[in-house]
Amino acid sequence: MRSNIPKVLQPLAQRPLLQHVVNTAKQLDAETIITVIGHGADQVEQVMQGQNLVYAYQLEQKGTGHAVQQAIPFFGDEDTVLILYGDVPLTAMSTLEDLLSLVDDQHPLALLTINLDNPQGYGRIVRNTHHAVQAIVEQKDASVSQLQITEVNTGMMAVKGAHLRQWLGQLSANNAQGEYYLTDIIAACVNDGFEVHTTQPQAEIEVLGVNNKQQLQDLERQFQRQLADNLMQQGVTLIDANRIDIRGELKAGMDVSIDVNCVFEGKVELGDGVTIGANCVIKNAKLASGVIIYPFSHLEDVVMGENASAGPYARLRPGTDLGADVKIGNFVETKNAKIAQGSKVSHLSYIGDTVMGQDCNIGAGTITCNYDGVNKHLTQIGDRVFVGSDTQLVAPVVVGDDATIGAGSTITKAVPAAELTLSRSKQLTISGWQKPVKKAK
Repeated sequence: MRSNIPKVLQPLAQRPLLQHVVNTAKQLDAETIITVIGHGADQVEQVMQGQNLVYAYQLEQKGTGHAVQQAIPFFGDEDTVLILYGDVPLTAMSTLEDLLSLVDDQHPLALLTINLDNPQGYGRIVRNTHHAVQAIVEQKDASVSQLQITEVNTGMMAVKGAHLRQWLGQLSANNAQGEYYLTDIIAACVNDGFEVHTTQPQAEIEVLGVNNKQQLQDLERQFQRQLADNLMQQGVTLIDANRIDIRGELKAGMDVSIDVNCVFEGKVELGDGVTIGANCVIKNAKLASGVIIYPFSHLEDVVMGENASAGPYARLRPGTDLGADVKIGNFVETKNAKIAQGSKVSHLSYIGDTVMGQDCNIGAGTITCNYDGVNKHLTQIGDRVFVGSDTQLVAPVVVGDDATIGAGSTITKAVPAAELTLSRSKQLTISGWQKPVKKAK
């Protein structure tokens, strides 16, 4: 990967590759998730902490069979062991459920295979004349005829614990790589008189692994297109399905429209009829029905009520809670701001650490001065307040209901309800004043 980050921690849709695999294992209600780690073990444990994983350490890298041998102390004879790979992140849960269903006392091993047009580099599935699996032959050990086989090993299998323990103990490194191949347990299973059952995934993307940054990018694009297709099947309108990135969980109602180059992170919920303009970044947000986000807007940890709007070029920061029909206009920034129904902050303003009532109008260039260099302070604005342009509200300050603040004011004291308050220097005109003239050099 040419990276200081271990391969299994490389990001796919902003989650480590390994996290995708662990999430799938958890969805399968795995009793124990044993993670075999070697290179970068400390980094893996740090990133994955708090997820109730059991770690087995492969101090020397001697092949896939050797890796699974390190897990032997952690599973029992009666367990069914599902073997997955930290760099193969997108195997569907339904595929793995099918694989697990094939394992019983008479069939202690089941294998996930796939047919590829180009099987180069993969271990081939060798079957007899009755189509029964006999062995897996790795690329470097395969004969000319075996190289013509298109059914290949994905590496994923489910095995009864007692048999897995036995067959792992029989592995030998007598091969072209000088490694202990996990695939050799297939022949051991057949030699013990058992039939190996196989199943295949619905799509090739489920078994694609990552070995370099190009493959990681290719898988990212395939995965994003898969997520986009799922959205369109749910009725979401995407202006271009190849220009959307979902880096978390996106839920959408009916008649949602998303323009190009939008990024969704964390948990995002879009109500019915929501419209997202081009080039928006939305993270951990809940947008009610009818919300419009105009282009080039950034939202993080935001709640918006019905028919509210923001943008273009709006930045709604954590703690922003907008009521129904609230309008946040172009080049407006909010943070930790609760704004009630029908209020408007239309242009070039900063509203932070603020509680605002209903039907207020905040003029262009208004700033809530909430930070004194050490602590944050609250601005409280009542209902139906009109704040003129270029006003500074120096918190802590309270503005009463129906108050009007004249443009260009700096407010440092409480503003009474239903009154006009302003703070301005006297306007002067200096007669006979001359503009300065540039001196000759």
